Amino acid sequence: MKNTLIFLLVFKISFGALAQSDSTQLAVSDPVRAAGNESPYTTRFAVDAPIIAGALGLTFLGFKGIQNKDPLTLEKANALTKEDVNGFDRFSAGWFSNKADDNSYLPFYASFAYPVIGLLNKRTSKKAGQVMGLYLETMAITGALFTLSAGYIDRPRPLVYGREATGGAADGKRMSKNSQRSFYAGHTAATAAASFFAAKVFADFNPDSKLKPYIWGAAALTAGSVGYMRLKAGQHFLSDNILGFGIGMATGILVPHFHKKKNAVDGLSVQPLMGNGFSGMAMTYRLK
Repeated sequence: MKNTLIFLLVFKISFGALAQSDSTQLAVSDPVRAAGNESPYTTRFAVDAPIIAGALGLTFLGFKGIQNKDPLTLEKANALTKEDVNGFDRFSAGWFSNKADDNSYLPFYASFAYPVIGLLNKRTSKKAGQVMGLYLETMAITGALFTLSAGYIDRPRPLVYGREATGGAADGKRMSKNSQRSFYAGHTAATAAASFFAAKVFADFNPDSKLKPYIWGAAALTAGSVGYMRLKAGQHFLSDNILGFGIGMATGILVPHFHKKKNAVDGLSVQPLMGNGFSGMAMTYRLK
């Protein structure tokens, strides 16, 4: 529910920005000017608004599925053994840590601020509304994919396989309907989506920046740390976190990528060429 409120907040701030279709094409003959003064993206209200609305609607549908899940009975919870878990994930069956669970929220919430912090960049700040609109679209799609899988696919969390007597979760937590949605790691996915979105936008607005490797590295480290702590907390298996990381990363990168202007070829310049008895064009590509 907290994620939904975050989506709606960004929705309120930036939805109108999509109506400002950035149809101005990048000047291919002047990539430096294009990178400095214009957005590398194009957005259209008629296209992006229905995508966002549809994704938010699917997110609501997913939450309904989560709310309607049935809890486990104690008998069913106790009948589960580590041998019921596939070999790849079995090592973490029974893990539980309230501390790791609480700590995972620190980088999780911090990641949502990354795209906003990115607006402090001079180039990005000139297109703040458009960037926030794309951020909303990214998180809405990420939320829809996660909530639908969590709402309609049953998989007990690793903590369900433990026992309180041996340091595991209490029976009430093991039987909770919230503990029946391990697939897949939504916190990891949301963190990856926000973090990699911020990195992708920075890279697109600042193609020559030497900070790009560090920005990408910070995105991976933030999402990876959330995944690690969710694993230690017994909230998700390793495969759940890997999938969540991959889906979040893909959404965070691909949403802005698919909005890039098609003729925005970094390093390419085209100039007219005229001389005695001939005319044409000279095209050069500057290697990075």
